[in-house]
Amino acid sequence: MSKVTLKGYVIASDEDLPGIRAELPRHIELTRQEDGCLVFEVVQDPNDKHRFNVYEEFIDKAAFEAHQNRAKASSWWAVSRNLEKHYRIMDGF
Repeated sequence: MSKVTLKGYVIASDEDLPGIRAELPRHIELTRQEDGCLVFEVVQDPNDKHRFNVYEEFIDKAAFEAHQNRAKASSWWAVSRNLEKHYRIMDGF
């Protein structure tokens, strides 16, 4: 199996920022507890309050997909659905 890495950033609107800030700590906590999660970092950019830099590593595609499915069923999904996403997903390392 090969590791899956997601790297990029998301942009939140002024309207979505309060919900993102409220839900993000729990989303990070739950993701880091998932089987197969190696690294999960989402950090608000110090120079742009709307931008959150994202870096994720999962042991394989199955773990990454399980994370995606869990996130879609969470309150995080509801508050993050309008985020402008700029990701690059790499697998096979």
